[in-house]
Amino acid sequence: MSPARATLVAGAVVSAGTLLLAGCSGTSGTSSASPDSINYALPANFTPNWILPIGTAAHLNTNNRSIADSLWERLVAYDGSTGKIAWNKPASVATAADFASDSKSVTFTLGDRTWSDGKPITSRDVEFWFNLIKANKEQWAGYTPGKSPDNWTSFKTVDDHHFTITFDRAYNSQWMLANELTEVTPLPQHVWDKTAASAAVSDADRTAAGAKQVWTYLNTAAKNISGYEKDALWKTISGPYAVKSFSTAGKVVLTANKKYDGGEKPDIATVNLLPFTTADAEKNALRSGSVDYGYIEATDLDQKDRFTAQGYTVKPWSGWAITYMPYNFNNPSMGAVFKQLYARQAVQRSIDQSSLAKVIFNGTAVPGYGPIPQAQSSDFLSPTQKGNPYPFSTSAAKSLLTGHGWTEQGGVMVCTDPGAGASQCGDGVAKGTKFQMQVLSQAGSTVTDNMMSAIQSSLEKTGIKFTIKTAPVNSVLSQTPTCTASQSICAWQLSFFGTAGSWYFNAFPTGDSLFQSKGGSNFGTYSNPEIDQLITASTTSNSAQAVQDYSAAVAKDLPVIWLPEPDYQISVLKNGLGGFSQDSLANFHPAQWKWNR
Repeated sequence: MSPARATLVAGAVVSAGTLLLAGCSGTSGTSSASPDSINYALPANFTPNWILPIGTAAHLNTNNRSIADSLWERLVAYDGSTGKIAWNKPASVATAADFASDSKSVTFTLGDRTWSDGKPITSRDVEFWFNLIKANKEQWAGYTPGKSPDNWTSFKTVDDHHFTITFDRAYNSQWMLANELTEVTPLPQHVWDKTAASAAVSDADRTAAGAKQVWTYLNTAAKNISGYEKDALWKTISGPYAVKSFSTAGKVVLTANKKYDGGEKPDIATVNLLPFTTADAEKNALRSGSVDYGYIEATDLDQKDRFTAQGYTVKPWSGWAITYMPYNFNNPSMGAVFKQLYARQAVQRSIDQSSLAKVIFNGTAVPGYGPIPQAQSSDFLSPTQKGNPYPFSTSAAKSLLTGHGWTEQGGVMVCTDPGAGASQCGDGVAKGTKFQMQVLSQAGSTVTDNMMSAIQSSLEKTGIKFTIKTAPVNSVLSQTPTCTASQSICAWQLSFFGTAGSWYFNAFPTGDSLFQSKGGSNFGTYSNPEIDQLITASTTSNSAQAVQDYSAAVAKDLPVIWLPEPDYQISVLKNGLGGFSQDSLANFHPAQWKWNR
């Protein structure tokens, strides 16, 4: 919840991944049926709510980042839009990245590019982003202590088209490029370097105080969604599209940037991004022909022929992601229970992932047993994770609890033997504690509702009471923040935000944002010093074994409840729409869409 993009999908705008979010029960109008426009259906209840290409925790939505990327191209666009995850140079401002032989620095070359107002894009625009992030890292959703920008020790401008970033140590260059440097977005310093008073500030961002003022100015403007269309701040762009309109209800209209001089020139003049409150509403829009690029749920695959008969192609969109429910380890009532590994093992052994993948997702999902995506083969996946260290068995799950001081009373396990002994409930678990937990889950998806009901039934057999509360994904994200036990916002116990995938990784699937202590998207405040060391090793070593060691350890330690990883979506496209591959990182790229003319 990338959350994202590694997006929680339709949930995140963060380093190393994203979380997966309109305001209407349907849409009006008809299909574009024109080479000049396209109607694209956004995921149900995933409402775009942020334009700034710097994500904060409350705006972890993959759609936000896809829109921002269409307006302001990244320094290094690393995506899967060509059919494989790699550097997409036509969509990047940089043309080359030369790492030093000691892997402690990299020198970039910028293309001969201009902003939409005719000013050149220079190293100064990259430094502007660099300084903003350095001074405001705690507010940046991509921040993990010790990682970027902490490990970027200096920015040295060589000339307008060359600059060097130095690191605090040698790093795996593949990880550095694909996971950290891909977050850098050149920003129009000559327009954005202002204070809240809107007065230009000469080099304000070169000082921490000045950068904080500029940060406040930009974020305040970005919160005014209804002002996006007219605010001159958002008119100076580098990408193939500009915002024509941006509704608080979630509808976004993009129009081709006629001043764009990059490598992904838009073929379609107008892109309508359509919001829906439910998947059923979106499906009805497909049936009416008012959507050109939409989706159906896995439960609707039996209707595939109906859509193909209407002139659509049904095409699964596979994702480079994992799906999970984070525990809140600081929850005042259940945090102490969640901190017991045996308790997490009991929960995990109560989840029948194979049946969920086969029945709930109609075969369009694969079980996931750890922190590395399992829908695709890779050198990152460990044999331990692949082999499933905690196979489904409610009887084994129940034995784990009864063997640690729990007794079933009225169908619910109760701690009757408190203490820290090997056969007791564990440190901090009070006598009389009931094993009952509540999830705040994504609303608007039949698949999600069905999965939660199945999990509820399965946990009940173990003696664990599981209650379900639903809300729109944006609300789930805002109501389940990192917190301390004394804070009122720490009442949440479990969170679920991703039937389409909870976390979409960048090319290198490390856990620095998700599972490292104080990670930017470590929602449940999980912390394990041994895992921290393994994560660090995976980002510095060029050996695949380092990532596999991390995969095995996290799979066994269960920082979250692992769930099946589904296809991002079952896409339904109007015949004649093509020219692109569906990005496994769950971003959409409207500049690549083309109608066969």
